[in-house]
Amino acid sequence: MKLGVCYYPEHWPKSWWQRDALRMKELGIDYVRIGEFAWSRIEPKRDDFHFEWLDEAMDILHQAGLKIILGTPTATPPKWLMDEYPAIAAVDENGRTRGFGSRRHYSFSSSDYWRESRRIVEILAQRYGTHPGLVGWQTDNEYGCHDTTLSWGAEDLRAYKDWLRFHYQSAEQLNEAWGAVFWSMELNDFEDVVLPNGTVTEPNPAARLDFWRFSSDQVARYDQMQCEIIRQYSPDRWITHNFMGFVSDFDHFKLAENIDIASWDSYPIGFVEKFPFSQDERVRWAETSHPDIAPFHHDLYRAVGRGRFLIMEQQPGPVNWAPWNPVPKPGMVRLWTIEALAHGAELVSYFRWRQAHFAQEQNHAGLNLPQSDSLSPGGQEAEQVARDIDSLRQAVGDISSVAKAPVALLFDYHSHWATVIQPQGQDFRYEELAFRWYEAVRRLGQDVDFVPPGASLEGYALVLVPCLINVKPEMLAALSKATGKVLYGPRSGSKDLHLKIADALPPGPLQQLTGNRIIQSSSLRPGLSDPVSGETSGAAVRWREYVETSATILSRFANGDPALTEKNGHHYLACWPNEALLNEVMSHVTEKAGLETIKLPDHVRLRRHGSCVYAFNYGPDEWHLPQDAEPVMGSRILKAQDFAIWKSRT
Repeated sequence: MKLGVCYYPEHWPKSWWQRDALRMKELGIDYVRIGEFAWSRIEPKRDDFHFEWLDEAMDILHQAGLKIILGTPTATPPKWLMDEYPAIAAVDENGRTRGFGSRRHYSFSSSDYWRESRRIVEILAQRYGTHPGLVGWQTDNEYGCHDTTLSWGAEDLRAYKDWLRFHYQSAEQLNEAWGAVFWSMELNDFEDVVLPNGTVTEPNPAARLDFWRFSSDQVARYDQMQCEIIRQYSPDRWITHNFMGFVSDFDHFKLAENIDIASWDSYPIGFVEKFPFSQDERVRWAETSHPDIAPFHHDLYRAVGRGRFLIMEQQPGPVNWAPWNPVPKPGMVRLWTIEALAHGAELVSYFRWRQAHFAQEQNHAGLNLPQSDSLSPGGQEAEQVARDIDSLRQAVGDISSVAKAPVALLFDYHSHWATVIQPQGQDFRYEELAFRWYEAVRRLGQDVDFVPPGASLEGYALVLVPCLINVKPEMLAALSKATGKVLYGPRSGSKDLHLKIADALPPGPLQQLTGNRIIQSSSLRPGLSDPVSGETSGAAVRWREYVETSATILSRFANGDPALTEKNGHHYLACWPNEALLNEVMSHVTEKAGLETIKLPDHVRLRRHGSCVYAFNYGPDEWHLPQDAEPVMGSRILKAQDFAIWKSRT
């Protein structure tokens, strides 16, 4: 693994650039990302290009021995362009224009913006595509950030109609798919289509889901356009995009078909405020983050990148954008970096080299203090990490190999959209359910691979399917061929492609694997629960299903109805489990899968990588390593906010 940093030469005097580049190398940094927000400096007016500063910056960085990642600047269309084409701006669901003055102020469906994006990307790729210091490209910046995947303007409606024509061919087929006979919603022509917002009450859920699919496809197509241009003019350089944490508004697996390697922006403490944790949990993890937030995304984006991923932005201290922005406890920046290595990251790039002293992100820490060459506390930890990596290589050799995990978690963006559109219970959140299942199995010491729907599941001892709303034929085939145990969660197989109730009732196609038939479902408001007992015990909260089954019943609800069933290794959990039930169910299925487990405290996690086992302690209590562990880094008593590494016995 290598270290990198995000650098903004346009923010600093030219007289600083040479010194900054040399100090980066001295710190142990090898990669530097630049340019992703620089459009107004590159082209301050139409066709008035100012390349000299970027030419000089890239040459200085290259001469210092740094490898350059160049971002396309399309996340920030400049003011002159917005004035020329005001329709570039996105429109929110309430019809308000999301205009100039921050970033990501464009619609993915704007034909004007497609043309202008193509133009600027081609100009940059032609000029810098073969620069000797350039090793990779980042397309745009953080697609979907600030709720920018969906836009509700005239350009979006135009493109949506075209998408529907392609997928349905006729208004009759569209009406049938959408169940438009309900409430007299039938259309005579594609020109009759309206956006699914601004309705008196709930809009047609099938129309809403199609609009979300369309919007996701628009993001992928826009990215594909940029990638095709870059590959034409910049051969032999890799392409990535920096995804975000807990942003599931578009299908990352589909977009990743365009790129060579996935990357994501890791802000573990900021995401504590973004995720629907309880107040007690938010206080508990406020200064360290929850020990599964960063790993959840490491494992997800390793799958998105088909085995390869980077951290393009790593939190180096307090951020500026969350409701509260505490300083990380000492040791956490170092821990997060080594943890990324343990999950297979090829690069960890810190955001940013020097803290800005102006504009929106002036309260966001960097590796250096504002207007200074003095390392921040996070910069000092990054300096230590560079020494740690060198020491680890000397101790164990190869630290780059990633083995297949014993547990697979099937992650489905379309199920997230479906449950947002029709939650049926206000607190049914797909992302949260998937995260809690991941957390529970990791607390048993397990490594996890994320798997897209329809991919092969062979070779995994245990497959987790927290919720798979629509089971397509290729998904059913993969699940049927799974060689290990499988655990399905609530609402799996409950709807068809257009959000209609599955034929023959839920779990639809999964009936043949599970032996179950769901007669009705109940969403449980806070304060309601249904006890579960049997081979696993606890309670159903939020969601409870009423099951007819020919499978073996392992646990029952209070009235005797099936809660957990099993048929030929396929388990079905007919509820949203509380923590006690979820932990018991995970213990049960891991045991049945033949996996060796270790019950970890809530603040400690393990990860196997290459020939080593890594332990990470988010604190506050110490943790004693297993008796047979002989650390090559760290000590047998693992202190809070620290890590230890030992060679695996297997």
